[in-house]
Amino acid sequence: MRVVRSGTVVLAAVLLVMGSIPVFAGPAAAMVMPERILKPRKKAAVLAVHLAAQGLGGQCAATADQKIWIKLIRAFIDPIRFYPDDSGYFYVYNYNCINIAHATQKNLVGKDLSDFKDEKGKFVIRELVKAARQGGGFVEYYWIKPGEEGQHLKIGYVEPIPGTNYFIGTGVYLD
Repeated sequence: MRVVRSGTVVLAAVLLVMGSIPVFAGPAAAMVMPERILKPRKKAAVLAVHLAAQGLGGQCAATADQKIWIKLIRAFIDPIRFYPDDSGYFYVYNYNCINIAHATQKNLVGKDLSDFKDEKGKFVIRELVKAARQGGGFVEYYWIKPGEEGQHLKIGYVEPIPGTNYFIGTGVYLD
């Protein structure tokens, strides 16, 4: 399978900028990330997701074989990490809440998460589907942060992958 890297340079530049945005950490770990730090991360998340969605949509348009789409999507998102603490990553679901690809939690791949609730009782993937169906948007929820235990407050951004029944997302952990 040949993967054309159009847009990869732009995406790499966005991820480089995302990696230079400081992480709010330290003794006040229970505090929510200040808006001055959150705002540029949200903008970067929107840009990164949009570029990834458009690029993947273009790649998927080259074939009608959805098995190839899935391989291509998984290969693309797997190695990508961003933010100084590597807590940034991509995930992909279909509109039936089935996980197609997850960069950090491989145990989710292929699973139906339509009934998954976070620790506050929110149907996380259902809410992400709603945002993606509206063309993209933010959803606040709790999720496992890479390298840490338990669920952490996160704001995720999702957007449809054009020409597919999938959407891609990333997020910012707020604590």
